Amino acid sequence: MGNRPTVSLVLGSGGARGLAHIGVIRELESRGYDIRAISGSSMGALVGGIHALGGLDAYENWVIALGQSDMLRLLDLTLSGGGLIRGDVLIQRLRELVGECNIEDLPLDYTAVAVDIERGREVWLSDGSLFEAIRASMAVPSVFTPHAYRGRLLVDGGLLNPVPVAPTLRTLTDLTVIVDLNGEAVMPPPLRIDTETDPGLLARLRSYLPGGNGNGAVKVAESGLAMSDVLMRSLETMQAALTRRNLAVFWPDVVINVPKNTCRFHEFHLASPLIEYGRRLAVDALDRLEASSGVRGRPPSP
Repeated sequence: MGNRPTVSLVLGSGGARGLAHIGVIRELESRGYDIRAISGSSMGALVGGIHALGGLDAYENWVIALGQSDMLRLLDLTLSGGGLIRGDVLIQRLRELVGECNIEDLPLDYTAVAVDIERGREVWLSDGSLFEAIRASMAVPSVFTPHAYRGRLLVDGGLLNPVPVAPTLRTLTDLTVIVDLNGEAVMPPPLRIDTETDPGLLARLRSYLPGGNGNGAVKVAESGLAMSDVLMRSLETMQAALTRRNLAVFWPDVVINVPKNTCRFHEFHLASPLIEYGRRLAVDALDRLEASSGVRGRPPSP
């Protein structure tokens, strides 16, 4: 290995837990690891793309300052199109915040993974508009409307590949680091924050679901779970199973598991503790790697 070990970084899908990706990237960079390739699904595609574009500082500052009412203003709700949110307002705000470019012009290899819902196939987006690719990859079924792009109807890449390792294999690097956002639940919940209280964001989304009463009181009989909770937990269960399958095929050097009960899908108002939690998980994982393998990063030159 050279002075700065090179890294292929795989960033998984998982809603607000994806803010932990920021902390992982920060810790890798602080130790001098050189990220040469990124692939991501959903929030992994978003955070990875913004980092590749050089906009992570601006995005981190912005998302930390967001309150729940700020999030509501970013939601262009709709009753048609196969989802609750069009996503145009959010994507435009991100473009204004960090800029835009084509993926092929980024300084590192980047792939956003989406799913062609009509053909039932995984799609790798590795050229063209960065934010068109991100919008496609983050189209969580029933939450965001599917994204029509290049003659295809695309949805969240996490449906078929929540930790997309394969796109990074075309780039020769020293290490492959995976961040899985659907790790086994731990008790007590990692952030020790009461996530049972329904914030206004989820309550408003629930009011648009079938049977919603405008107060977030959509319940599944006897379970005590809201329909939106059932949907998100079902997606998480499916993604966890797909992740286990992928990790049995690929042999990454580092897997950073973010427990699935760290927070719920919509809790972006927990940005600051989520970022710090991701950093702490990366510290533990990289300490183990360096102790067992002798791999060492080197702080970047000032």
